[in-house]
Amino acid sequence: MPASPVLPPSERNFARRIDLTSLQLFVAVCELGSIGRAAEREFIAASAISKRLSDLEATLGITLLYRHARGVDLTPAGESLLHHARSMLYSLEKMQGELSEYAEGVRGHVRVHANISAIVQFLPEDLGAFVQAHDAIKIDLEEHLSSEVVRAVQEGAADLGICHVPDGAGDLQTQPYRQDRLALIVPAGHPLAAGGAIDFVDALDFDHVGLHTNSSIYVAMHQAALDAGRSVRLRIHVTGLDAMCRMIDNGLGIGVMPQRAFELMRGGIGRRLVSVALNDAWALREIRLVARDFSTLPVAARTLVQHLQAPAATEALAA
Repeated sequence: MPASPVLPPSERNFARRIDLTSLQLFVAVCELGSIGRAAEREFIAASAISKRLSDLEATLGITLLYRHARGVDLTPAGESLLHHARSMLYSLEKMQGELSEYAEGVRGHVRVHANISAIVQFLPEDLGAFVQAHDAIKIDLEEHLSSEVVRAVQEGAADLGICHVPDGAGDLQTQPYRQDRLALIVPAGHPLAAGGAIDFVDALDFDHVGLHTNSSIYVAMHQAALDAGRSVRLRIHVTGLDAMCRMIDNGLGIGVMPQRAFELMRGGIGRRLVSVALNDAWALREIRLVARDFSTLPVAARTLVQHLQAPAATEALAA
């Protein structure tokens, strides 16, 4: 494990001279535009705030505020400090919140980023079962595009990623989680609805409702169209699979989405939409678990990985 970087003496002294209470009061004055109003909100004498701000300016060697009869205005240096102070105080509040959860019995914390396919199709049940079995572990789940999930793991913003792993995953490690199959979703009376399974190229004569152009589904569609010397007539972009279904239901195009996700959402649209199987090899996809190094994950994260691998093992035995 690499050693923590050592700050030079000047930077260490600077960090020791910064007073958090003074930063909090500085932010309050900036937000309210007046030392007096900040004093009322913070239940402290205005003279005490004024003294702290003067000391802060002396410590930093810069003027932070223009003082006038109506209140205060920020100097350019004050604007910069306000940005950094807010960020620092927010991080401290987040740290306090997370540490208090440990004190209250939350003994693990796993940050998970996943793509929409995993979140809609599989994670509600899998994470629900995990939480019931490990109620002392907290899971923070965020939805992102697959490429963004990979980047979050690479940068350390997420402990674990769950997505379709795109090219450029670098040195990240992956393990199997689930498989999903894409299908074409069309209105019940659509010309493509009655002919059984089709090749995706047969759908290129029609307008499409699609997800973000950086989504793994759109990238696969676009590549398939390029291979056929065609293009996707993508008329409408949406951010979710439910929105895609609603657009298709109202005659605005056809779309490609995971078959299981469509089945889960179908109750709200009755029999007005149908799915058409795609023969293309890229329609069968792997959703994988992604980490920088599974062996060095915290115990809570490794416990979650073991839980999520169970469905993959079951699917492998069934195959």
